[in-house]
Amino acid sequence: MPGINAGHYARMTTTSFSRVKIRTGALVFCGDDVALIRRDRPTGSHYTPPGGNVDTGEDMLDALRRELAEELRLDLDQATEPELCWIQDQMVTRPGPTPPPRKIHLIFRCRVSPEVRDTLATAEYDELPDGATELGVIEWIDYRKAAELALFPLIGGPLSALTSPDAPAGNPWLPPITDANYTWL
Repeated sequence: MPGINAGHYARMTTTSFSRVKIRTGALVFCGDDVALIRRDRPTGSHYTPPGGNVDTGEDMLDALRRELAEELRLDLDQATEPELCWIQDQMVTRPGPTPPPRKIHLIFRCRVSPEVRDTLATAEYDELPDGATELGVIEWIDYRKAAELALFPLIGGPLSALTSPDAPAGNPWLPPITDANYTWL
């Protein structure tokens, strides 16, 4: 795969990334704006596209449908058919006693009308391991500004480089997310 540093992967321990999770996410466009979830933390704000982990035995598009309903209150039948744009591999260490999983991010794109956008959620509450919740604010941002954001997975550059929201996404394989290019917030 282009841009992948095989030597970095070889140095990582198998214990740290012995589990593999798949995450589906969507770039939901309305005109030139894309819906992103902003989370404010003591270390700063960061953004993610709506989405989440695929449950065991769950179809990936069903997982995307479920996550968009949970986070945006979007019925995927009100959007254009999801199109897979990018795939990004993640092997990043993080704080805590549980070894981090390897995560494969599947980033889709779809569009909604302004009328549908007006009905969508403006906040999302992520459940934390201790049962508490963390607020996420849904922001509609001009996609061309994505490279300026702390956006995870690392899709800000490719997203902002699109010549239009409908432009071909190009090579679906994005460079991996590793400790060399990302520090866990």
